Amino acid sequence: MNRRQLTNRLLAHLGLLPFIIFAVFPFYHMTLTSLKQNRELYDRTAVPLLIQQGPTFDHYAKLLWETEFLTWTKNSLLVTVLATFISLVLGTIAAYALARLKFFAVGSLGTGIFVTYLVPTSLLFLPLAQVVNWLGLGDSKWALVVTYPTFLVPFCTWLLMGYFRTVPKEVEECAMVDGATRIQALWRIVLPIAVPGLVCAALFAFTLSWNEFIYALTFTSSSEQITASVGVTTELIRGDIYYWGSLMAGAVLASVPIVILYVFFLDYYVSGLTAGAIK
Repeated sequence: MNRRQLTNRLLAHLGLLPFIIFAVFPFYHMTLTSLKQNRELYDRTAVPLLIQQGPTFDHYAKLLWETEFLTWTKNSLLVTVLATFISLVLGTIAAYALARLKFFAVGSLGTGIFVTYLVPTSLLFLPLAQVVNWLGLGDSKWALVVTYPTFLVPFCTWLLMGYFRTVPKEVEECAMVDGATRIQALWRIVLPIAVPGLVCAALFAFTLSWNEFIYALTFTSSSEQITASVGVTTELIRGDIYYWGSLMAGAVLASVPIVILYVFFLDYYVSGLTAGAIK
């Protein structure tokens, strides 16, 4: 590599530096706040981006042992995993049908599914509350398992539609010529090819479920049923008193499962997202 190529590469990486700082800064500030002592957090003369009086883990201890954070996290994991699985199964079937089958108004139906995803949850939680009460699931984490697919299924369907269209039809036709049904062709041929798209949809659905707040706040209230996103904010904000250290500690711990998933499945995520986007 000559000097000119090295300089161009260095300049390209330096151009990315502002975006990296913009993306990493919230996590840095969040972690820093969770490790500061209370007297430094509320000291106006303290430097906000540095720890000057020594780190402390008291906020993490308060969060883990004086609140029901572990129960909230368990509820979040249960709801998120179940809602993601249900939405991925339904979204896969719907996306395959819209991408491969020809029937009346198939294009309009695909557009309608996308528009459904764009409807904000702040408009839907009131009618969904009536459905939840009718099902007898009030103040239950199972209400979230039922309601989360209302926005996850349209998203998974829309994302996977684009990916399935990148899979050549010939591979399915060859399987069906050899005697496979369309379901068998989907299960044995298309889905193994579409693994990056499925992983991408699953990661997005998991992230949306994990971070969801409005439905969780509306449909659950007891400490044994609420999720981490609701528990951290409702239990650590009391009137005009904000327990900033424990709040940021909860945010740090709650981000760990998402970080682990993206680290392990980053390659699938990027390939699945780009394949669906370019189509």
